[in-house]
Amino acid sequence: MSLAEEFRSRNFSIYGQWTGVLCIILCLAVGIANIFSFNAVLIIFSILCIVSGCILVFIEVPFLLRICPTSEKFDTFIRRFTTNYMRAAVYTVMSIVQWLSLLKDPSSLLAAAVLLLIAGIFYALAGLKNQDFVGSKTLGGQGIAQMIV
Repeated sequence: MSLAEEFRSRNFSIYGQWTGVLCIILCLAVGIANIFSFNAVLIIFSILCIVSGCILVFIEVPFLLRICPTSEKFDTFIRRFTTNYMRAAVYTVMSIVQWLSLLKDPSSLLAAAVLLLIAGIFYALAGLKNQDFVGSKTLGGQGIAQMIV
């Protein structure tokens, strides 16, 4: 299945996964950009945003769990997020954390909060419509992981 066919499948978990990839990029970018502020609270939320981006890398690109040296405990933690509802929950929690950063000062972390919320909504819609989680082949879903021996 090509990337265009994946998007035409109308499976919200595909939309959530690709929005998640955008979240990874955005979380890392705005986290790094805001870490250089002189506001201690904003620095803490920036670090949390960077950590969120790093966790999302392993959640959304399962191929990396096979090639990166990680602990068994970390692998077990990441494998909890294989259903649409669990992914919706983790994205919602990460979004709430970034929304809380607005209590101190508005910053570009708002963009991460909004995109994380959109990804969470996509996964929640997939769960509500009883769609099975389907990982994109491009990101290491069905097919690529089996090629590695």
